[in-house]
Amino acid sequence: MEPAAGKPSFMRNILVRVLLFGVLVIGVRFAYVVTIRGESCDLGDFCFFSLPDNFNITGAGKIGPSAIVVKDAVRSTSTAPSRVDLWTSKGWRKAVQFYSSVFQDLIVDGYLTPNSKSLCVETSSGQDVFALREIGVVDAIGTAKKKSPPLVMSSLPSRQPFDGETFDFVFSGGGAFDKVMRPLDFASEITRTLKPEGFLVVHTKTKDGYSFNSFVDLFNCCTVVKTREIDGMDSSMPYIREIVLKKEPGILRHGTSKSHSNFVNKCSVPGHKKELFQKAEQLIAEEPLKPWITLKRNIKNIKYLPSMVDISFKQRYVYIDVGARSYGSSIGSWFRKQYPKQNKTFEVYAIEADKTFHDEYKLKKGVTLLPYAAWVKNETLFFEINQDPGHKEVEKGRGMGRIQPGQSSAGSGDKIVDQIEGFDFANWLKNSVSERDFVVMKMDVEGTEFDLIPRLFETGAICLIDEIFLECHYNRWQRCCPGERSAKYQKTYDQCLDLFSQLRKSGVLVHQWW
Repeated sequence: MEPAAGKPSFMRNILVRVLLFGVLVIGVRFAYVVTIRGESCDLGDFCFFSLPDNFNITGAGKIGPSAIVVKDAVRSTSTAPSRVDLWTSKGWRKAVQFYSSVFQDLIVDGYLTPNSKSLCVETSSGQDVFALREIGVVDAIGTAKKKSPPLVMSSLPSRQPFDGETFDFVFSGGGAFDKVMRPLDFASEITRTLKPEGFLVVHTKTKDGYSFNSFVDLFNCCTVVKTREIDGMDSSMPYIREIVLKKEPGILRHGTSKSHSNFVNKCSVPGHKKELFQKAEQLIAEEPLKPWITLKRNIKNIKYLPSMVDISFKQRYVYIDVGARSYGSSIGSWFRKQYPKQNKTFEVYAIEADKTFHDEYKLKKGVTLLPYAAWVKNETLFFEINQDPGHKEVEKGRGMGRIQPGQSSAGSGDKIVDQIEGFDFANWLKNSVSERDFVVMKMDVEGTEFDLIPRLFETGAICLIDEIFLECHYNRWQRCCPGERSAKYQKTYDQCLDLFSQLRKSGVLVHQWW
């Protein structure tokens, strides 16, 4: 009977080998799924961690076909624990519930439907994308610099990886527009991907009318259909202004700047600017007896524009110093140190005709020198430098220069006259900046302001300036000689006051400078 025992032993060996081969096949398949396919299982793949279709994340409701990608990510063999922890955390659920409430309101208002192909931009973790899918908006995806699959894919704000006119609905939450470096590029890219008659919804921190209008100006192809104020979900953004825009066919395409050809003598002054000027310091109505004291003290009363409004929604930030003299005269000593810039990087232009100061600017980074005289047209001028009493070294820049058109180049007495080139400042300004830029100007041109400012009004270039610090030169009382006026300038203080008043009426926040 012993020989009969060999057959069962043979069969057992075959079964063991078949079993081992099956285990090997399963192991190879598992290694392929985990390593080659990115550590996640597709519906058709063989997985050890299959989840039932009615799998429910705590507090998230049933995860059905509308969130199939989310369910697939949870099936991942290595990343599932961290994502499940994230999606079930109190903070995550609070954010999802907040966005769900926002989106449900938008559905009620008709700006969003379950069939809307939707994009959430600059969303770090994808709570808004999750909320959209949870309420039944199936086709939703998010973008951010750092991807967070399966909800958020990697993308730069100004380079969305989608074809034009792809989405019916675009959402920007969390104050993303307040944080981007170049909001116009961001706005242009968003509206490029938005279908005609599609809706863009933005949550921003901005409260003031100036920043709201600056924001709206970013979207030439859209119209504002609704705004509302809502409470934020946490202390980082306690107040939210929700802006709903609709992309209208036939309007200027995204990124197109308005033409300056419509500027004729005056700018339209919207209500928000009129309200802004009510907060600014009052102009000094009566001529000061000691202007060298009064005007200098008045600098402490100045209400800078960035201290009153949010300037985040501007494309560029430009400071122009007309009559800059030395770098330390105002650029280095005042603008760079004292002007409130809201962490923005300004392009700086120094316009200075006195060649004494030109070499100094060659060593200053971030400053563009225009070595000419700001004037009403392009022509050769004579630049008169008056030496300060008691100083002989005019070449070191101690004298004050002013333009004298059409006179001899010969100097006399305590004056030196140089021949210089003047340029059409208003024309240069119109070609250098746009309405979407934030433009600050300081002007100290020894009386030439009475030529330059009217020219800015005439060409409409004045409308491009947001804030001016203007030193107006008139026949002021002399410091050295009580009871005597300066014979250097012929204009009166009342004429200066008229100039300041015209600027404010035109929508430019002007300050009396010393």
